[in-house]
Amino acid sequence: MSTCATASRDMDEPLAGTAATARTWLLVEQPGPWGAKALTSSHLPPEVGRALERAAEGTGVRVALIRRPGRHADCHAPRRHEVYVAHTSPGHTWVRSEVVEDPRRLLDLDFTALGTGDHGGFGIPHTGAPLALVCTNGKRDRCCALLGRPLAAELAASGEEGAWEITHLGGHRFSPTLLVLPYGYAYGRTGTHAVKEILEAVRAGRVIAEGCRGNSAWERPGQAAELAVRTTTGEDAAGVLAVVATEGAAPRWEVTVAHTDGRRWRVTVAQGTSQPPRPESCGAALGTPARMDVLAVRQAPEGSAQEDSTGRPSDLAASPYEIPTTLTSE
Repeated sequence: MSTCATASRDMDEPLAGTAATARTWLLVEQPGPWGAKALTSSHLPPEVGRALERAAEGTGVRVALIRRPGRHADCHAPRRHEVYVAHTSPGHTWVRSEVVEDPRRLLDLDFTALGTGDHGGFGIPHTGAPLALVCTNGKRDRCCALLGRPLAAELAASGEEGAWEITHLGGHRFSPTLLVLPYGYAYGRTGTHAVKEILEAVRAGRVIAEGCRGNSAWERPGQAAELAVRTTTGEDAAGVLAVVATEGAAPRWEVTVAHTDGRRWRVTVAQGTSQPPRPESCGAALGTPARMDVLAVRQAPEGSAQEDSTGRPSDLAASPYEIPTTLTSE
């Protein structure tokens, strides 16, 4: 039986510029079954899930549930919740963790500050294995369960301590989909061997561009532009490239990507439509989902002052895998 992932793969739909957008991720462990809207249809109290959604709206924070790979019995036994907060802006990445008895405590977090990269002292720095978060929520799309759950299980069985299942990463048709922290790059159509290589690269402070959907810190034109610069130049170091300006509006943008060494590139990105029509998720009507096409990558003159996407000078610095104890806010 054909699935949305099969159709997307067969039509060679491009992956670049399709990652979920979030500068900061709030990941809450919640074992047991998940519904299509997991924050309000799981064993997490629905009023807490709704409150977390409201608190995160418009802040740049994305909230998701996670659980360890394996069988998920419908068990209501109370337990502690592992919580991760991760900021993904290149040069300022961090992951912090804490175990909470009551997830209502998370409503005390300053979500606006989290979105800007200020953790406010939450938890402790995570210095263990990089987190490999595989979308497995079959209630949203069967491809996530059929393709994602085996991948998550294989990663865990192979000894990857950072393997987790996650409720939703968007782009069911790119299953199995994966988010890797601390750097915040998402991947699609990934197999176990490829993910192992991705995680080894993360441990070495590198980014693998093959199969990458983009960095969640950027909007989708910026995701496509950064990956185009990596592909064009062969740059694979994490934390050295930033999207510092995006001009224009759909269907065409001029994106400026800056390197910590002073180099800059102007990248022309156009929004197209994927043809022929295909289902964006299993059971959905045929559609023509938007795609990000890079039309040109041009290196700009060096020496001009770097600015970030808000017009402020950028102090972007390379970020090694050792996640810092303190954060220099943007």
